Amino acid sequence: MFKYTALCVALFAPLCAHAANDEDLRAIRDEIQQLKDSYEQRIAQLEQRLQQAESDSKATPASTTAQQPGRATASGESAFNPAVSLILSGTYGEFQRDPAIPATGFTMLAHTPPEQGFNLGESELGISASIDPQFRGVATFALDPAGGIGVENAFVQTTALGSGLNFKFGRYFSGLGYLNEQHAHAWDFVDQPLVYRTFWDNQLGEDGVQLRWLAPTDTFMELGAELGRGRGFPGSDRQKNGAGSGVLFAHAGDDIGASNSWRAGISLHETRRENAQADGVPDLNGNGVSNRFSGDSRTAGLDFVWKYAPGGNTANTSFKLQGEYFRRKESGSLTYDTAGANITDSYAVTQSGWYLQGVYQFMSRWRAGLRYDRLDSGTAQVGALNAANIISSYGYTPTRSTVMLDYSPSEFSRLRMQFAQDKSRQELTDNQLFLQYVMSLGAHGAHQF
Repeated sequence: MFKYTALCVALFAPLCAHAANDEDLRAIRDEIQQLKDSYEQRIAQLEQRLQQAESDSKATPASTTAQQPGRATASGESAFNPAVSLILSGTYGEFQRDPAIPATGFTMLAHTPPEQGFNLGESELGISASIDPQFRGVATFALDPAGGIGVENAFVQTTALGSGLNFKFGRYFSGLGYLNEQHAHAWDFVDQPLVYRTFWDNQLGEDGVQLRWLAPTDTFMELGAELGRGRGFPGSDRQKNGAGSGVLFAHAGDDIGASNSWRAGISLHETRRENAQADGVPDLNGNGVSNRFSGDSRTAGLDFVWKYAPGGNTANTSFKLQGEYFRRKESGSLTYDTAGANITDSYAVTQSGWYLQGVYQFMSRWRAGLRYDRLDSGTAQVGALNAANIISSYGYTPTRSTVMLDYSPSEFSRLRMQFAQDKSRQELTDNQLFLQYVMSLGAHGAHQF
């Protein structure tokens, strides 16, 4: 500011010496004073904006800003103009064993096997936009390679409730755990961990309502609750009034210096299974039979994520460590051999599973990852009528080890190679190879922390 003032004086002084009168000199001085006043006012405004920005930054930690569901604006969205994105993905899978065989001890739970050979995969069409000053809408459609369209997400969420509250209603991925809310193109590996595949059939999706509360603290803290129809596995879709499932979850996180950040969470899911049938279940007589189960299902979970990037810059080097643990208890009645003996008696079992994985970006655009999965089928409490029919304990621990390498030419494309040694089926070790591409077209919002 003062250099500019000096320059003005230097330029105008010769003119004043030769031709200016007192009035000209006074006008020049007034003009210089106006410049000084204008610059000082502008500097004061900028300082005030800086103080406000620093205050807002303290109220919301940097590591959690991108993941807050209450924020209405996503990348590519503007008021009332929808952001449209298309995700194209495909895989090549090569296995030594039949992928349709479920994990030992988990035949009564979900099993969606991965595809062998060349597979188009699931293309994903996403649309999101502001509806009005109060609401925002999001829809994500899964384009099945065999034909047809499925609705992954179709929900409305509030944007102006205030007090850290956010309300969502429609179809959405539940907020339990860490991985559950992420769409497939954002996974760090080709497939989900074993515990997600068996406990949630890859992901828990619901039709219902969700309420989140973000605490006004320096440390990121949120609480959430959901009521749903119960359509997502392990629930059974229902044609009744009221809710068929409920979820509670809590997350906390913070930064540690400029290079480290973390997030931890706890969650609880309750639902009911009605006449859930499983085929080919081994019995004590060495047969594969069809069983049917009805009862309550309760799952508790823990999750943790830690991220490191030197100075907060993820462009060249970064590391992410994450893990989750789920424990499920189911109790009710089980009908053994529905096509033959058809014997019904009580049944209860507690099963668990966890995974731990790390992904290291060792240079720009290149990452390597390692993951370990483990399941525990538990020991079932079988009613007296079926004690001689149903296996209560399999005496086997399913595991899997996975390594991956991926290359991202840009933020819109990724190529990945993955190798896994799957020991989830007793005496059926399977070496699995995957090749994958994931391409993103159009505007796509930032992913969660």
